[in-house]
Amino acid sequence: MKALLLGGIKLDLGETEDLLFAKVSSALQIKADDIENVEIVRKSLDARRNRPPQFVYVLKIVVDKKINLQREFDKGVQLFETENMQQIQFRPPASSPRLPVIIIGSGPAGLFASYFLALSGIPSLILERGTPIEQRVKDVDQFWRTGLLNNRSNVFFGEGGAGTFSDGKLTARSKNPCRQWVKKILVDMGASPDILIDAKPHIGTDKLRQIIVHLRNKLIHMGCRIEFNAQVTDFVIAHEKIKAIVINDKEEIKTDHLILAIGQSADDTYAKLFERGVAMQAKPFAMGLRIEHPQELINAIQYGKWRHHPQLPPAEYFVKASLPEWNRSVYTFCMCPGGSVIGCSAFPGTIITNGMSNARRSGQYANSAIVVNIRTDDFMTDENPLAGLTFRKVWERKAFMEGGNNFHAPAQKTVDFLHGKTSDVAAQTSFLPGVQSANLQNVLPEFAVNALKSGIREFDKNMHGLFIEQSLLIGVETRTSSPVRICRGKDGQSVNIKGIYPCGEGAGYAGGIISSALDGISAAQNLISHLAV
Repeated sequence: MKALLLGGIKLDLGETEDLLFAKVSSALQIKADDIENVEIVRKSLDARRNRPPQFVYVLKIVVDKKINLQREFDKGVQLFETENMQQIQFRPPASSPRLPVIIIGSGPAGLFASYFLALSGIPSLILERGTPIEQRVKDVDQFWRTGLLNNRSNVFFGEGGAGTFSDGKLTARSKNPCRQWVKKILVDMGASPDILIDAKPHIGTDKLRQIIVHLRNKLIHMGCRIEFNAQVTDFVIAHEKIKAIVINDKEEIKTDHLILAIGQSADDTYAKLFERGVAMQAKPFAMGLRIEHPQELINAIQYGKWRHHPQLPPAEYFVKASLPEWNRSVYTFCMCPGGSVIGCSAFPGTIITNGMSNARRSGQYANSAIVVNIRTDDFMTDENPLAGLTFRKVWERKAFMEGGNNFHAPAQKTVDFLHGKTSDVAAQTSFLPGVQSANLQNVLPEFAVNALKSGIREFDKNMHGLFIEQSLLIGVETRTSSPVRICRGKDGQSVNIKGIYPCGEGAGYAGGIISSALDGISAAQNLISHLAV
């Protein structure tokens, strides 16, 4: 028998996956009895407008070696050899660490770094400034209901990191062999097996909260320790090496191996690292607004007359525009079908927005960030690598004031934003804790406002009605990626302080659940390699 990959096999709406054997037989012009097995490797939805949507598959097939397969197939059908998947090795290091291996942060980077280390025989200590999921969910719900903010337990800080309150997207461009392994671990912890084959997999915030608890319990069972309400407030560095960390300004723990998985919103930790001389640099990021509209409108635009078919998921979109007149690009980011726009403030006097959805994506509204690129020369007036943190906080504070100084977000109908008019917005949004009618030109720099207006008009040419009619803009979206990079060398360590392994979004090398998890695994692998030296 021989195994092959067959791509481009399609099922129409109403057809079931039971037909895949017959589809393979027809595509290859062989008998169904000659096919030993058909396994789904990847499933995507082709929903280009003005044509019936179809599900498109990549299949792993097993056929008799004697079968002579033709090489000319119908358009879009491809046959190719299977790739040998690289096996992930978990071997105990040549020498055990003398002091505890410490991981700062319990987001995807920190959790998967810890998991990889534990499988290699190195239990770690995870320090998380926030609270466990159970308490964190209560604190976030209270903030959304009352506007009462807990600085240590919120959408950004706490077990699971910022991704816990999100759509739970698992897309990543990386070809890292650990990518599928990460998904398998998530399935083991309770995620749907569909994430292993979906072209655009997501988990949903409701499922993520359960998965993270299961992963926490697994880590503890493997010998790891997790301490909550444990903020790292200082770093003891001597002779260009990490020697210890300080928790909550009082407890010192010695270590010579520290994985920094701090997330991109730990401004105070960035400041302390800079004060202690850890090399960093400013990096570009993006900033803008959240746009929200009825999910049914997106379904109608994307699916047309097929929009009510029960097999079709809530429709998505991604659009971008290059704007030579402004020397900028505008694009949508982190689109959440059937979701909610949420307040993510982690600091007093600021408004920060993001999108979130449950596994079923069954909400009435859809939302997406719509952002413009921010260059380092937009905010750097000196050589301070933390200038981007200050820059984005300026606009988060302006948004707070425009929203009424009570964590309500400033909002404006898109059509009114384009023409500088005020809007009645109170009953037209999912945003929690609430919105306040405002002029969003006041919550972003002028160049960003001009670029966003031009970009929205460009988008409307391709998807008429989506970006202007029936849509609402909510400000501000500032945390698309970190404006700071903690510099590291080829060995994964800080370029000037040995023993520190920066990783994840906060280090400026990743973005999203999968890429952050992969970066955490890379940090763990580099740490293990260092132990062998």
